[in-house]
Amino acid sequence: MDDTARQATRLEAIGGHYDKWLLGAAVALASLGIVMVASSSIALTQSPFYYLTRHLVFIGIGVALAAVAMRVELREVEKYNHLLLLGCFALLVVVFVPGLGSTVNGARRWINLGVSKFQTVEAVKVLYIVWLSSYLVRFRDEVNATWQAMLKPVGVVGVLVVLLLLQPDFGSSMLLLGITTCMLVLGGAQLKRIMLPLLLMLPALVLLVIFEPYRMRRVTSFMDPWEDQLGSGYQLSNALMAIGRGEWTGVGLGASIQKLNYLPESHTDFIFSVIAEELGFAGVCTIVALYALLVGRAFWLGMRCIEMRRHFSGYIAFGVGLWIGLQTFVSIGVNLGMLPTKGLTLPLISSGGSSVMMTCVAVGVLLRVSWEYNRAVRRQEVRDDADVADAPAETGAQPAEPATASAIAAAMQAGTTRGTSRMQQRVEPTFGRIA
Repeated sequence: MDDTARQATRLEAIGGHYDKWLLGAAVALASLGIVMVASSSIALTQSPFYYLTRHLVFIGIGVALAAVAMRVELREVEKYNHLLLLGCFALLVVVFVPGLGSTVNGARRWINLGVSKFQTVEAVKVLYIVWLSSYLVRFRDEVNATWQAMLKPVGVVGVLVVLLLLQPDFGSSMLLLGITTCMLVLGGAQLKRIMLPLLLMLPALVLLVIFEPYRMRRVTSFMDPWEDQLGSGYQLSNALMAIGRGEWTGVGLGASIQKLNYLPESHTDFIFSVIAEELGFAGVCTIVALYALLVGRAFWLGMRCIEMRRHFSGYIAFGVGLWIGLQTFVSIGVNLGMLPTKGLTLPLISSGGSSVMMTCVAVGVLLRVSWEYNRAVRRQEVRDDADVADAPAETGAQPAEPATASAIAAAMQAGTTRGTSRMQQRVEPTFGRIA
């Protein structure tokens, strides 16, 4: 076997490592979620651990699915980008099929799996982010240069939003719009071009709020929940009372009063209020810090991947980070009375089987991105060391010091940029240099 074949074999044997910060933040949030679901739901049914048991089962399924996602090569996933998009449409249409779709509280968002119900939009979020990442890679140059390439994902998300509004699910619709807008900007599209179709959608969204009485009540009640405290402002006013009772250190784990059937959805959409009541401002800051670590690490990973020309992996990291970050912001904002009430859970913490499982899958995909990035860095370091070792024997030059990972990424980007056209230099995102 010649030297080239031996080096190729050594490179293939090199694996990667999962990002410990990502994994640690996700495990900490999920663990805290288990504790708070147990605390917030203990008085809701005759069986005190009913919701806790369900939550643990869904966490277990989610971890198993995440373990599978962590072992799948992203380049293999990218090959099926069109099937991912078809899957998004199929999942949102199947809820309207008689016998499969299930209606809860007037909303038709679930499919009946027999032992449980599954909210299809949670899977759509994962599939859509992966598809959009693939699209931005395939049309990276055109997205910024032509209207047609930029408007295609806008049209796709527009159709998805229409299907969601028919369920209806206004919160997830706005979340998908936000993810699409931010990912297009990160993918190189001009902001002024993106704003035009969004501005055209705005009047329609406003009309949807105005002509739907329950949405209008949510908008007016969150501005002053005390005006109709026992009516439209009941949920928010109790949430604010729970947050106020927590003060600095909280009333103690398990000692919440608002969870005793005063605060509706205390274990799902409004679990943050129970956390604030029992753990206080210190607990709230811990929660926010963990989410900041998770989302910030996702964006750091995305920028590193972009620097190494691993655009598909980078866009996936951006997409998952945007999803978790935006949904967390909306969920906390609703609990604090900053935003109108929306049916969005607190990722990895709230009780809700579909949300918990799919968020675990998204974290698994994110960890796979970190593993492949680390593998690429380690393999590049081996190649660089081999080149340095061969250089003195061939040219008589002095061996140079091994390059760092950051220097390798910067050198790769500089070398690729010199070989591209002026158009590519203008539209491809660089995100600056990270020390």
